[in-house]
Amino acid sequence: MDIKDFINKIETEIDEFEEGSLKPETNLRNTSAWTSMHALILIALIDTEYNVTITGEDLRTITSIEDLYNIVKERTRQ
Repeated sequence: MDIKDFINKIETEIDEFEEGSLKPETNLRNTSAWTSMHALILIALIDTEYNVTITGEDLRTITSIEDLYNIVKERTRQ
């Protein structure tokens, strides 16, 4: 798994994000398209694709997609 693939999965799953619009430093919560429904979609995506549980608290503490990627990457090693 690399961050480009991770971002691509997010852009594919959430229609409001155009391909190539997200960067590792993007803060999803600060985008105009972000809603609580997208948080649920993201949690389900990560669970399905990576078998990693992401909580609402995790989403509240991250400041970038890269932060989220690092959490997923770390939890897949366990």
